[in-house]
Amino acid sequence: MSDWSLRLARSEDAEAFHSVEEDAAQLLIEEPSLAGIPVPPSRSADEYRTMIGGRHCLAATSGERVVGFAAAHRIGRELHLHELSVARDFQRKRIGATLLNALKIDANNSGVRAITLHTYRDIPWNAPFYARHGFVIIEDLTAYPRLAAGQDAAVEFGLPRDRRCAMIHFID
Repeated sequence: MSDWSLRLARSEDAEAFHSVEEDAAQLLIEEPSLAGIPVPPSRSADEYRTMIGGRHCLAATSGERVVGFAAAHRIGRELHLHELSVARDFQRKRIGATLLNALKIDANNSGVRAITLHTYRDIPWNAPFYARHGFVIIEDLTAYPRLAAGQDAAVEFGLPRDRRCAMIHFID
């Protein structure tokens, strides 16, 4: 029996999304291979509230506490996953995988053709995790100017281009 459940995010979850992202970001801060590389700031509660209003964000809860979330928004016929985070004390319980699978169901039910995201290529809980869930790295971003612009913005912030990637999962 699990000690958590999944639901559509609510506006009042926005503060918790920010807190969970801050907590999970500690893993990037502590990752030795990322020493000296800045960690982008967490999104504000207001930014999350706006995304939640689009009705493509999911919350994992344990009791009344939000312990994980998937924050996505629709862009045309795609969902862009901005953040998938799970509080460190709730990791390794399949919450991230369940959030991702639920997001795929939401995308399919919404008539979306694909889910996109940006992440690190080589950090185990980043691209390798998404690859296990059917996402593929887009090596040539020419056909995806929105994703190319996101990569460029990450590099401008100080993230290493060669370690970053955009990924896509096409909805069947």
